[in-house]
Amino acid sequence: MPALDDSVQFVKGVGPKKAKLLEKLHIATLRDMLETYPRDYEDRSHPVRIADITEEGKYAVRAVVGVEPKVSRIRKGLTLVKCTVFDESGTLAVTYFNNPYAAAQLRVGQEYLFYGRVQGTGRARVLVSPQAEKMAGGEDSPGRIVPVYPLTAGLTQRDMARVAEAALAAVPGEWPDPLPMVLRARYRLPDAAEALGAIHAPRTLDDVTEARRRMVFEELFLLCCGLQQLKERRRGEDGIPFAPVDNGWAFWDALPFAPTGAQRRAIGEICADCASGRPMNRLVQGDVGAGKTVVAAALCALAARSGWQAAFMAPTEILAAQHAETLSALLGKLNLSVTLLTGSMTAAQRRAALAAIETGAAQVVVGTHALIQQSVTFHRLGAVIADEQHRFGVAQRAALAAKGHTPHTLVMSATPIPRTLALIMYGDLDVSVLDETPPGRRPVETYAVGKNMRKRITAFIDKQLEAGGQVYVVCPLVEEGEIGLKSAEQHAKDLQAALPHRRVAVLHGRMKNADKERVMRAFAAWEYDVLVATTVIEVGVDVPNANLMVVEDADRFGLSQLHQLRGRVGRGARQSYCVFFGADKGETARARLKTLCRTNDGFEIARADLAQRGPGDFFGRRQHGLPALHVADLAADLALMQSAREEAEAILAADPGLAGYPELRARVQRMFAQRGDEAFN
Repeated sequence: MPALDDSVQFVKGVGPKKAKLLEKLHIATLRDMLETYPRDYEDRSHPVRIADITEEGKYAVRAVVGVEPKVSRIRKGLTLVKCTVFDESGTLAVTYFNNPYAAAQLRVGQEYLFYGRVQGTGRARVLVSPQAEKMAGGEDSPGRIVPVYPLTAGLTQRDMARVAEAALAAVPGEWPDPLPMVLRARYRLPDAAEALGAIHAPRTLDDVTEARRRMVFEELFLLCCGLQQLKERRRGEDGIPFAPVDNGWAFWDALPFAPTGAQRRAIGEICADCASGRPMNRLVQGDVGAGKTVVAAALCALAARSGWQAAFMAPTEILAAQHAETLSALLGKLNLSVTLLTGSMTAAQRRAALAAIETGAAQVVVGTHALIQQSVTFHRLGAVIADEQHRFGVAQRAALAAKGHTPHTLVMSATPIPRTLALIMYGDLDVSVLDETPPGRRPVETYAVGKNMRKRITAFIDKQLEAGGQVYVVCPLVEEGEIGLKSAEQHAKDLQAALPHRRVAVLHGRMKNADKERVMRAFAAWEYDVLVATTVIEVGVDVPNANLMVVEDADRFGLSQLHQLRGRVGRGARQSYCVFFGADKGETARARLKTLCRTNDGFEIARADLAQRGPGDFFGRRQHGLPALHVADLAADLALMQSAREEAEAILAADPGLAGYPELRARVQRMFAQRGDEAFN
């Protein structure tokens, strides 16, 4: 009988080689496998007739291979296998990209249950790279619900299913449950062992729904318990008391414009936090262009006024340089020095910067990850600011904070989310929301179009360039084998051919960081007219001259992500425009894109994104530095999150140390220890 702490390498069919691959997925033991939930499920239990496939999507089809699979070589490194399958209602083309092995298993005249995505409609329908299971024969040969696990190169879904089966077999009859019985009864949740069985080996999709609801509640409940405990512990720490300010504070006079009410409110909250004697841990969350940098500048000025240094960490070198320039112009009026520290500086520049930081001559230090290197010593670090905070892990922020003695911490995010969700999501932080846009900023005119507008949009690009503007063109990340989507590289070539008199650059995630920085700097310096890129530009340099954003296959993105991309333009005096291709991809895609045409309000768009839940993960996979969530979705599971938060607060109010709940306490400690939070180690 296997035990949950046994190594996966002893599962039949795994062995040392595949065990190494499983370790890349953080699966070393059978227990780890139990806690690795499927990322999706394939419903193969209800096959459809070929004639009933009227639109694109995923389908299970029971069909017979009618034509011998034919292998052709498209270009170097890419093969295409084609065959035709049929049932009593019609025929369907099947293709496999770079997978001759899968196609070689197919036999003419044999019936299979195919499962995969159908692209195209009518006679152009194609079933792309489907899974195929040989049917035993007979009308009652059942399909099934198949879990789909995350993979790494060299592992198959069959490998994962084999390990999951062994892990379920090792679950003991008495499985400890971190959820108190009273909560399971109140919310009608299955017990932990039952839920695990339904997650990894469901009989129906209803089983999955119930089990997932249980696992989501558990995960969010553990998260809320831990965040609540963290917040309470931090409230008990001693912080650096900054001197309080009044209405005559010189910072207000240094601003070249009148701050918005939201900026004044956020700065007032920061001043109160910093004068309280406790360390500030605050999130400033605001839409694109809401003026977060001014709020950060206020904290820098506040720290310097009390004799302390401030450190400002940005995600890229070019953004750090831009922030340093902005802060220098603003804080220079208060006679404060701003020093830049990045990895690409010359040895002499670096020595000078490090000396200024160590002596305290550098009152405000702006940089990238270079700030947390061992060689950087601060004279008196009193405030830490992390820009676009989801780009930094918790450990990186903590490493910067560790260079001072409990400095005040401000994290900034341009992802607009409803305040109620922000309060839950950043449960260990206080939240300030910038919900006003500075006056004078013109909204970006936004259009959703179909591919029939291609020539007109290309002409519009040329017109904006002729008028002295610059243009971003964003392409989605293309998965191998997807039909009808261009890569950024291919699109750049096509655009260069269409506009041979223009300078076109390309930028994508596979490029080295130094090359990405070089291209962005060149675009900012107007050495290129058009930048064709993947979403690596979502958080990028401020290019006031760029006034047109074109997004290809915009139906592939979440609304909030599209809004972030739109925020790359509209930063200068010129009228700016945004064009989304994809309005011809069906009624749902058109309705989603029209939301962006109707409003420039990021919070309204976020609410629509929450309601619609279109393609793409609302928050991105990194969950903004929270402990990794295996099954819960902070957007879709908002109602459960609210319940979990209320229950966690009630239990901790009565039992702050969770002494009466040993299994719950152990699981919370484990979750936050994995996060790297020293308070739980």
